[in-house]
Order: sequence, then C-alpha cells, then structure tokens
Amino acid sequence: MSKVKIIADAIKNIPWEDKPSGYHAPVWRHSQNPIIDRNPAKGISRIFNSAVVSYGETFIGVFRAETIDGRPHLHLGYSDDALSWSIEEVGIDFVDETGKAFQPNYAYDPRLLKIEDTYYIIWCTDFYGASIGVAKTTDFKTFVRLENPFLPFNRNGVLFPRKINGNYVMLSRPSDSGHTPFGDIFLSESPDLVYWGKHRHVMSKGGYGWWQNVKIGGGPAPIETSEGWLMFYHGVTGTCNGFVYSMGAVLLDLDNPSIVKYRSKNFVLTPEESYETTGFVDNVIFPCATLHDGETGKIAIYYGAADTRVGLAYTTVDEIVNYVKATSETVADDATVGRM
Repeated sequence: MSKVKIIADAIKNIPWEDKPSGYHAPVWRHSQNPIIDRNPAKGISRIFNSAVVSYGETFIGVFRAETIDGRPHLHLGYSDDALSWSIEEVGIDFVDETGKAFQPNYAYDPRLLKIEDTYYIIWCTDFYGASIGVAKTTDFKTFVRLENPFLPFNRNGVLFPRKINGNYVMLSRPSDSGHTPFGDIFLSESPDLVYWGKHRHVMSKGGYGWWQNVKIGGGPAPIETSEGWLMFYHGVTGTCNGFVYSMGAVLLDLDNPSIVKYRSKNFVLTPEESYETTGFVDNVIFPCATLHDGETGKIAIYYGAADTRVGLAYTTVDEIVNYVKATSETVADDATVGRM
C-alpha cells in the first residue's frame, strides 16, 4: 500500500505496467507507445496534447485533433481500457449559456477534469489572440462554453479538481503576442468561473538546470495528496536546433497552492524515444492528463509526443513524491505566496 495518499476515488481498471527491472528514473513509459499514432480517424492527421478521465467503468477523452486542413479542434474519444481509443470524426459543438452556437476559431491542448458533478474542459482558444477557453458538461452530449476567463495572451489553463477556500482556482501562463517569452506560472481564483482575481505568482522558469530555462507551463490537473498538490508540468529549453519540451514535477501547498513546497531540479521524462524526438515538432513531451488511483497510488500520465502522437507513462505517488522531495530546489521566490 502507498504511504503517501492520493485523495481521490479508486480506478479499478487503470492502465498499468510495473517499472522495468534496472530502470532508475521515477517515471517510465508504456511499452507499446504511442497509444495513438498518426491518422487515427478520417479527416484527422495527428492527435496529441490531450486529456482523459474515467467515466463509470469506461473512459472518455477530449483530444487535440489536427484536421487535414491543419487547424486544431477538440474531438471526443471513447475507450474501455484507456489504451485503445475510438475518436469521433466530427469536433465538439459548443453552445453558450443561452443555447446559441459558440464555436472557437481554433482549440488545442485541452485539460479535462471533474469538479463535484460537472466536467470541465479548459483549452487554448482564440480571443483576439491566444487565450483560455472553458466549457462544462454533465453528460458529454451538451457542451456549454463559458465566458473567456482571461485577456489575451495566455495559455496552459489548468483548473484544480476542487474548490480551495471556497473558490475555483486556475493556473495559467501569461505571455505576449510572441511565442511566450514570459514563461512563468500564475494562479487566479474565482467564486463563479466568470470573475477572476486574487492573481498570484506560483513558479518561475529557470533553476539550476537548463531544461526549464525558457518557459514552464502547467500540465494535468493537480493531484491532491497527503503531501500537497502534485503537479506534472512541462519545461522548455532552447537549443541550436530549437526548443526541447520535458516533463517536471512539483508539490504545491494544499491550502495555498501559490506556495511551492518541493520542486525537483531534474526533469522526470525527456524526449528520448523516436516517437518523441521526431514528428511534426521534434523533441516534445507535453503532459496534459493523469489517471490516478486513490487506493493503490498508481498514476498513468498521458502526454503529447512530438506534436504528433499520444504517449503514456507511469509512476506511483510514493515514487514521484519521494523523488521530488529528494531532488528539490528553490527557484527564485517560489516558496512565497507570490503576491507583490
């Protein structure tokens, strides 16, 4: 049994493979990666950077689908085992709160989570520039798109899976109209998912290592544990051949998640396999979702690979939390409440 506790329901049929013998890193890949390859459905050339949840005894996903005209949309997918997916050929239809069509011009990098009895999708949308879109559903048939929470330019919107001190809490990464030169993670609160404020700085790019020196961004919805909010995130470095995206891990304070408790100075997964190093955009690992079992502590991490495919990796809450604590470093003022 796990010593560190995941505060979540059990998922009896979570996908899983034990850590390979002789493997030393805290996160290991699914042996049959990628679980979604090129041209997965009619009219769709690539699926990556996508999100999944358990849904009864099965699984539902919201997938970033690059259609054959090159524009990204969000498509639903279904699976009995969270490994083999059936992807809908037509994208999600969004309506506003009056029932009128409210379709985004484009939509990519979704996160998907359940808060109380409602499922929320958060994605990068077009609001006179890149910003964050939010929609809700209770049945995966009707999708009500809410007002845009933030001004442009912003990406990597990540909701926490429950209210904290009575408010919804969202992570984001503000930027300008360029390719994200700011690069830090911030936090905002809302009583109603409409009005957002109490903005706080959470994490700075950089640190001793170079793997996250250009920018960082939130990944899957944080996992509530007995040691704090466990969050996987992406860190980006620049090389003479372009950006490299790797996966990191951090523990945030449960009651005040703008405070970083522990943050590993090392990446926990970096592009090494051919499906991660070669694709539409080379050298990308971009985590967007986890399935996590509150009973066993198993965690399955879904990530985009080279902006082309979907990969799956595994860890346990004990292994990753112990690793983050053992390799932790303090970056800039991450340990403060982020209010200036």
